[in-house]
Amino acid sequence: MFQSKKNIIAGRNPVVEALKSDQTLDKVLLFKNASGDAINEIRQLAAAKNVPVQYVPNEKLNSLTNVLHQGVIAYKSSVVYQDLQQVIDWVNDKGETALFIMLDGVTDVRNIGAIARTAVCCGVQAIIIPDKGVGALNEDAVKTSAGALEQIQVCRVNSLLKALDTLHLNGINVYTSEMQAPKRIYDIELTTPCCIVMGNEEKGVQSYMSKAADDQFSIPMVGSFDSLNVSVATGMILYEAMKQRKI
Repeated sequence: MFQSKKNIIAGRNPVVEALKSDQTLDKVLLFKNASGDAINEIRQLAAAKNVPVQYVPNEKLNSLTNVLHQGVIAYKSSVVYQDLQQVIDWVNDKGETALFIMLDGVTDVRNIGAIARTAVCCGVQAIIIPDKGVGALNEDAVKTSAGALEQIQVCRVNSLLKALDTLHLNGINVYTSEMQAPKRIYDIELTTPCCIVMGNEEKGVQSYMSKAADDQFSIPMVGSFDSLNVSVATGMILYEAMKQRKI
């Protein structure tokens, strides 16, 4: 089954023009043996605009479109990505207390959409995602979010660790949600500027992110079930944050 033409851009010159324009792209797929001036330009433009580039076999590209792709396909994004520092400044200028969500390895677009929906309802100003290892914020994600992804600031960064440093430099505490953390969610002070890091359901938050965070917490559960769905867990955490801030 071919992707909808409105979701992808195929061909070297069309992708170059898309990268030069204001069009927001999720990623670029390049035939792993592609070469030439246009390919080099695509790599440079993608790097300048922080658009991930993935190298794939030609069969992969052929399976996505019946258009002459010349070894290049780009995915259009359904959201507009924002600069993290500019979003932090925007929140501060409004006189609000930052409440951000950072997604570490969450790949299911339905979970991302559900997280965005809850985040908007609980007063989160921004969601921070990496440029790789996260589900594409496509039409399915926007649909699952009931439009919330179009109402919240989404910051795509090339390094979550560098983003964590940016948060710290701006006085924003970072907390990671982990199953084995001794502290409970209600033991964490969430009325101050903070960002919650959520990992995927299998591996959780990456260890280096946990070590760089200010603290870790867990969600208490009855019984010995492995884990909560990440979007459900995020909702429980954000409700606690909203409760603390309202009280």
